[in-house]
Amino acid sequence: MARLGIIISGTIFQQTDIFHVLKEEKNVETEFGNAQLLVSDRTIYLLRHGNDPRHYILPHLINYQANLKALKDIGVSEVIAVNSTGSLKKTLKPGTLMVPHDFIMLSGGLSIFSNKAVHVTPSLDENIRQKWLKAARQCGVEVVDGGIYWQTTGPRLETVAEIGLMSQFADVVGMTMASEAIIAKELELPYAALCSIDNYGHGLVKKPLTMEQIMRQAHKNTEAVLQIMMTYIERS
Repeated sequence: MARLGIIISGTIFQQTDIFHVLKEEKNVETEFGNAQLLVSDRTIYLLRHGNDPRHYILPHLINYQANLKALKDIGVSEVIAVNSTGSLKKTLKPGTLMVPHDFIMLSGGLSIFSNKAVHVTPSLDENIRQKWLKAARQCGVEVVDGGIYWQTTGPRLETVAEIGLMSQFADVVGMTMASEAIIAKELELPYAALCSIDNYGHGLVKKPLTMEQIMRQAHKNTEAVLQIMMTYIERS
């Protein structure tokens, strides 16, 4: 039976009932390191920032290679992700949900390949994108179809000048999705994400940006995100 891999941020989702159905926590060893998975019959959850809220793994320290390889090794056939983002457009207000169609990542050289020349053209899986959108429509939740995600390294937030530059070429900014998408593509794992827009980019509006503001909005979006995600699982 095909299994669905789900990559999420644990700090919010651990406060819901979703994890009560999970049978076990499984440590998977890969050639890139270990990954902790939460396992049920049909779904495999991976908390990208770690399973312990007291030891939050910052974006630039996440072992993307180990995480995605562990999902591959345990038999996952497709991967969906939920990612927190900042808006690069005033028209994309905090609280908006988006299923991006492309991304930009100009820094970093993440790869599972180290000793051979393999050139992969990264992309987001269109079939999974459409399933995200269908799940949202079934729930009656409005979701933006398409957009460009710009990934920064983190863990710091972006400067006003950086947001100004990014806003000319992309719609949202985050620190994780592109890395996951690149490694998933190398592993031939279909991957696409639902993005929660939790704040305006630094300087896009006059109100100063704080992490507290970002987390408050992320909590507000949790119910809608969970509803769409559970519908996606039921339809799979």
